[in-house]
Amino acid sequence: MNGNTISLTALHGLSDATAGQDVLRYIGLPTLLGEEKDTILYFFGRNLARQFEIDEVEDMYYIFQKLKWGNLEVVKEKRNRVTLYLMADEVVQRIESSIDAEFRIEAGFIAEVFQKIFQRGTECIEELNKKLYRVEFTVHFTD
Repeated sequence: MNGNTISLTALHGLSDATAGQDVLRYIGLPTLLGEEKDTILYFFGRNLARQFEIDEVEDMYYIFQKLKWGNLEVVKEKRNRVTLYLMADEVVQRIESSIDAEFRIEAGFIAEVFQKIFQRGTECIEELNKKLYRVEFTVHFTD
């Protein structure tokens, strides 16, 4: 991306299935939300999760796939935290794109789902691994 304009090359680098969503999410919303974008997007994700009937973790997997967010899987569970990986072609394209991709909405969504299912306070942080083309989410139980 060059200044305030989006190059056609940057647009071409996005998945055809999610390009519209990605432009709104990674360019439109951050511009509108300003400095508070990370916090607002996180709580947007938490609020969004409250709108769905989710009774088990598999329901969240289905929602992630349906929304073209990627394939989510739990890779490690401990007493006070759970680690998940998000991977898919769409995730790879978002990571490789010149548009600054973030995964705050997904982090908030995951935090809220775990809080709802396990009836425990949660927070979720995300870490982007560009080398392995995946996003690692860590859900911390805060109680």
